[in-house]
Amino acid sequence: MAKISPLAVIDPAASIGDDVEIGPFCVIGPHVSIGARTILHNNVTIMNHTTVGDDNVIFPNVVLGGPPQDKKFKGSATRLEIGNGNLLREAFTAHIGTEKGGGVTRVGSNCLFMVNTHIGHDAQIGSNCIFANNVMIAGHAIVGDTVNLAGCVGVHHFCTVGDYAYIGAYSRITHDAAPFCKTDGHDLVRGLNAVGLARNGFTPEDIDALEEAYKKLFRREKPFAVAIAEFETQNGINKHVKHLIEFLRRRDQGRHGRYLESMRAK
Repeated sequence: MAKISPLAVIDPAASIGDDVEIGPFCVIGPHVSIGARTILHNNVTIMNHTTVGDDNVIFPNVVLGGPPQDKKFKGSATRLEIGNGNLLREAFTAHIGTEKGGGVTRVGSNCLFMVNTHIGHDAQIGSNCIFANNVMIAGHAIVGDTVNLAGCVGVHHFCTVGDYAYIGAYSRITHDAAPFCKTDGHDLVRGLNAVGLARNGFTPEDIDALEEAYKKLFRREKPFAVAIAEFETQNGINKHVKHLIEFLRRRDQGRHGRYLESMRAK
């Protein structure tokens, strides 16, 4: 059975899973669903159409499902969906989606979001990510799986951060950030995220192939378009290198270095 403090305020229409713990001064709205074994420490607020999965741990002053910071929002029943096994530290915030942005903000599973992280409306966050203190994700951004964002990183709206990317502290990401790479400062690619790849089970052969691709693409003497085109003539290209090339080609088809910008009118 759920363990609920008598000092919590929970709407009778909310759905509370088995073995959930809810501490004092938490406020849970009528359209909220909380999965099994999730723990809410004190002073957590969950509102609007928000679904929280199983085995999450939510620390004080977290606010989930707040209305989007978008003047065009008209109050529709848009949603926030959070997966399983996440650790949401103090003052984490995530907003519901907007009518024109797809209607749902999503957060994956097994992520660590440190103090004062913010996820804007309609953002899509993958699984197994680590966001350090004060990371700010703007609306409509996409962050892939197993991404590590260091402290105070800001991600521009409609940006995409690729899988297994590492973004250095205080970076300002205004272009799509390449998967498998380390990015720092203002969209500067500094190297391959070799340590992160090795920790996540990439083979030495895969890492060597990505390292060679990184050098050709980002430490190049040839124009970028020529460097990418050379990969099209290769036989048996490594699948991770192929993913990197496709990501970069798509980025360059967008506006302002952001592929999703080209989709705004749609």
